[in-house]
Amino acid sequence: MKIGIPKELKNHEYRVGATPGLVSMLTKSGHSVFVQTHAGHRIGFTDEHYVQAGAVILPTIEAVYGEAEMIVKVKEPQSAEFPLLRQGQILFCFLHLAPNPEQLKHLIERKVVGIAFETVTDEAGHLPLLTPMSEVAGRIAIQVGAHALQMPQGRKGLLLGGVPGVAPAKVIVIGGGIVGTQVARMALGFCADVTILERRLSRLRKLDDLYGPHLKTLYSTPVAVEEEVEKADLVVGAVLIPGKKAPRLITEEMIKKMSPGSVFVDVAIDQGGCSETSRPTSHSDPIYHVHDIVHYCVANMPSACSLTSTQALANAIAPYVMELADKGYKQALKENEGLRNGLNVAHGWVTNAHVAHDCGYPCHPPEEFL
Repeated sequence: MKIGIPKELKNHEYRVGATPGLVSMLTKSGHSVFVQTHAGHRIGFTDEHYVQAGAVILPTIEAVYGEAEMIVKVKEPQSAEFPLLRQGQILFCFLHLAPNPEQLKHLIERKVVGIAFETVTDEAGHLPLLTPMSEVAGRIAIQVGAHALQMPQGRKGLLLGGVPGVAPAKVIVIGGGIVGTQVARMALGFCADVTILERRLSRLRKLDDLYGPHLKTLYSTPVAVEEEVEKADLVVGAVLIPGKKAPRLITEEMIKKMSPGSVFVDVAIDQGGCSETSRPTSHSDPIYHVHDIVHYCVANMPSACSLTSTQALANAIAPYVMELADKGYKQALKENEGLRNGLNVAHGWVTNAHVAHDCGYPCHPPEEFL
């Protein structure tokens, strides 16, 4: 198969869809890999590294899309990439279509085969391709939250962990999945006062087993969210319903009741955000204020640590890329239910039930195309 690795176009996105190691795996299996020049240059993967791995370096993104049967990238296509897509071309990347009907419209019109990292599942029903980026984003959330609590950013002038004789900051984490767990872990490491809200009692028990009395756990209800957000110094939104828009659990009224200079970090912003006050930002202009509350809602948070993120993502996607390349997408999806769950669009139809519901399209199950 001919596989293309374009340079990412999203603002301050320095990750790349494949490391030289993954390219070497593909070329040694007889596949052709076309890498756009300087695709990984900013994180130390030079064109020479890719050439040594067996790739062909192409000068433009147009050339990469033109050669490839399958595009492997990190973030969803940007507007300049839509005209480059063609019918039947496989697009394997993060798509986050539910909150982005405009992108969905273009993918339908181009009749691509869109397989989304964020809805691929494993044997246990977990999200193996989303997990590494959730781990990175959860850890970054506390770093940026601690920074935003400092005087130049949020005007609160608060040290996350306090000092002897001075209470630590109160951190509220909404959602106890991968992101929320990593947020709690990092915040506890800073010696903050951490409470996590979650609706799955089994998950709350697991978190209690992991962290004991150092972590406060609460069953998530609208009343509990309201009460905890109001008294928080830092709130991190970490809720996820795979494939769907994030639920808006935080209202503007809740934000208004927080003390001035407090911080809200929305890791769910890729799926639309979990606050009524959330809107996507970029690494070049990451924060804004609503009712004197600092909002950090960067839609590609892991790119802040692009080398770590690229390596972690490549480790996760490698077996799936190999399977798609070796078998072709139809056979691979027939044989692998978890990979089949990643199919969001195909040949002009929406194949993911959550995306179809949230964007107002009929759903055509993947089996119709296989």
